[in-house]
Amino acid sequence: MASIEASLRRKKILEILSQDGMVRVAELARAFGVSAVTVRADLAALERQGLLVRTRGGALPASPGRIELPLRESRKVHLKEKAKIGRFAASLIRDGETVIVDVGSTTTELARALPRGLRRVLIVTNALNIALMLEDHPGISVIVTGGTLRSLQHSLVNPFGTLVLDEIHADKAFIGCNGVHPRRGVTNVNVQEAEIKKKMIAQAASVYVLADHTKLMRITTAKIAPLSAVDALITDDAAESAAVSALEHAGLEVFLAS
Repeated sequence: MASIEASLRRKKILEILSQDGMVRVAELARAFGVSAVTVRADLAALERQGLLVRTRGGALPASPGRIELPLRESRKVHLKEKAKIGRFAASLIRDGETVIVDVGSTTTELARALPRGLRRVLIVTNALNIALMLEDHPGISVIVTGGTLRSLQHSLVNPFGTLVLDEIHADKAFIGCNGVHPRRGVTNVNVQEAEIKKKMIAQAASVYVLADHTKLMRITTAKIAPLSAVDALITDDAAESAAVSALEHAGLEVFLAS
């Protein structure tokens, strides 16, 4: 059980988080007169309670199903886990394939991990940051889907967000999400982006959902697809065994990236 001092400190951390929208380990350590190790332990304890989400060097407010973090902030959350997932996903792409890459912080790590040795790969994406990241890759051509810009995620959505996708037949699609659940399937916070994700799934021969361990057993606002429409989930090796078992029992193949 946390000591009285730790309880008071954690309460104060939540108050600061509520006021400022974020907290930093170094600043909290100075304010409380404790070590950075102690502050990280406080943040870890609060994260286990679902009260915040740790980032590199600090924490952000917990993001329930109705709240969407900007891409610049979501990229900081569980970065190591997302990088593992991205590397695993990138390893599945072969020369000559047409591949749909969805918007998101985890799919961005996929793009970052694509080997320079790939050849004749066509990437179709609604993520402007991913398109720019890949523009100088020697073996990759990029098609941007077009549509209406959502600055929060650097994504392109309806109206006009599916016109290019209607003309694409992809070998693989890599889809981001905010929740994966045995009964409710794959879900997303934003309804507009969920519409695009549905079309991406429909246009691909094989579909992989990329989701770090915090998104498992979670249900968010907009339905993307039932698990039966997905070939596999790629998550990280911090996923709870009970969650993995429940998803596998529901018929979903699960890969643990390490």
